[in-house]
Amino acid sequence: MLKQKRLKWGVILLLAAILMISGCMQPSPPGPAEETEGEGEAAAESYTIGIVQLVEHLALDEARAGFIDALESEGFKDGDNLKIDYKNAQGEMPTAATISEGFVADGVDLILAIATPAVQAAATATDEIPILFTAVTDPVEAGVVEDMERPGTNVTGTTDMNPIKEQLELALEIDPDIKNIGVIYNTGEVNSVVQVDIAKEVAPELGLSVVEAIATNSGEVGTAAESLIGKVEAIYVPTDNTIVSALRSVVRVAEDHGLVLIAGDVESVENGAVATLGISYYGLGYQTGLMAVEVLKGADPATMPIVGSKEFTYAINKTAAQNMGLELPQSLIDKAEEIFE
Repeated sequence: MLKQKRLKWGVILLLAAILMISGCMQPSPPGPAEETEGEGEAAAESYTIGIVQLVEHLALDEARAGFIDALESEGFKDGDNLKIDYKNAQGEMPTAATISEGFVADGVDLILAIATPAVQAAATATDEIPILFTAVTDPVEAGVVEDMERPGTNVTGTTDMNPIKEQLELALEIDPDIKNIGVIYNTGEVNSVVQVDIAKEVAPELGLSVVEAIATNSGEVGTAAESLIGKVEAIYVPTDNTIVSALRSVVRVAEDHGLVLIAGDVESVENGAVATLGISYYGLGYQTGLMAVEVLKGADPATMPIVGSKEFTYAINKTAAQNMGLELPQSLIDKAEEIFE
């Protein structure tokens, strides 16, 4: 009996030993090194984009939204395989420079700069990290690219150059008796200076005289608009970030004094200007996002042509016209593609 018990326990111990040895030979769970390797592979497929926006107003916000939507349409989703670090410079060039320098220090994969001063700040901060821009009128004049067809730098993007002559013609379509048109802009924005120079060049062809009013910050916009009272029958606001960010000040002057207020973009008509033949900043931003996808996949910004809007939209604001005491001609109503009531 004793021998049988010993034999029984011997068999049990032998089986236990076999099981223990077998267990030790099983593949071990992934160790720290293996986990790090897997994470590294995932990280290689994700990107960080820094967005520096000069100031918050509807047009620039729409450009940013279009950019992000385009990335998502191509499989680059914020919070998934993409991290978007958005920062606003609140209209201050030194702040835009600080933001851009921070992106460079963080080693982002790409920078989106929204508006001319923002891309100037970003281009000063780095000549290595790819920079895409939008809402920039003349990147050559701004000094961030060498040529519209072949930028020659780490910068490319989309231009918001407007059909300025046609925009001024809108004022005459609403009121053929207009002789003097005021233009409010910030001389510190290269994009605005370019547009105003074009306006002054084409205005005489239309029988118009241009009266300039300067605002160097948003707090001066109302005063600049008031300086035009009694001097002009209409006001033209180009795509100037300083003026557009305080557009309501101009709208109030136009409403109080029955002035025709023409804007450079559709979003400003939505915000109270009476009409435009302008671009959609959402569409412009979307196009920029598609270009960013190409860059993330390996395209060289130095060889990517600057892209402009291919289509312009007639937009009118009937409520604004009523508030300004204006009667919109049926010809303009008929061709309007965006009508704000």
